[in-house]
Amino acid sequence: MKTALLIIGILALLMGLLWVGQGIGVVHWPASGFMIDQRPWAVRGTILAAVGLILIVWSRRR
Repeated sequence: MKTALLIIGILALLMGLLWVGQGIGVVHWPASGFMIDQRPWAVRGTILAAVGLILIVWSRRR
């Protein structure tokens, strides 16, 4: 269970950081993506990255 939480946490953190990058316009991949320069995706990405970080910490403490 610890390993699964760790993997899910890492994936959520990385996906959240990608969403933040796309939402603030730093990452332009894919070039025609609907999330580029859209602030709501930056907020959602921040929330997802925070959840991922919490899962990582929680899996390491259990």
